[in-house]
Amino acid sequence: MKTVCVYCGSSPGITENYATGARQLAAQLVAQNLGLVYGGGNVGLMGIIADEVMRLGGQVTGVIPQALMDKEVGHTALTKLHIVANMHERKAMMADLSDAFIAMPGGIGTLEELFEVLTWSQLGFHEKPIGLYNIGGFYQKLHDFLLHTVEQGFLRSQHLDLLYIDKDAASLLHKFASYHPQHVKKWLDVKDL
Repeated sequence: MKTVCVYCGSSPGITENYATGARQLAAQLVAQNLGLVYGGGNVGLMGIIADEVMRLGGQVTGVIPQALMDKEVGHTALTKLHIVANMHERKAMMADLSDAFIAMPGGIGTLEELFEVLTWSQLGFHEKPIGLYNIGGFYQKLHDFLLHTVEQGFLRSQHLDLLYIDKDAASLLHKFASYHPQHVKKWLDVKDL
């Protein structure tokens, strides 16, 4: 594992805990010589984690659509910044550049990115670890809802097991380091498609 894609909010959230968590994850990435891949923004948690990785001497690759660059929310002080045509290209490039995925607290865009890579894993399109960085219990209700989808027969427990959840950045990355890809396709049948 050389690079980790981090999905996170373009807002800092209402508590300083989220920014603190972003800085802790940045420190762990740099300490473990892992490059950050993210959405290329200079605002909110996106800007905080990118700035901290750069400050600590790490590598940061941003991927941002031209429309967001035009709105002046692109981060211009990164190791590398890719400017792409649209959101579809952005997500595809971020996935291609990454060996693992972490969702920090964020809004609809963060959730959409998380569920896309989780779906790709469920379908066997990649075998990369995926985690929820559960700062301050932010993702607890989402995890409870996903358990509900298992109980109601809409998600298999094996597929939920593809998603790691942890409140500690070091512990989450440790789980990634011990990740052994499984042959997900063997779990699929007609009901999954």
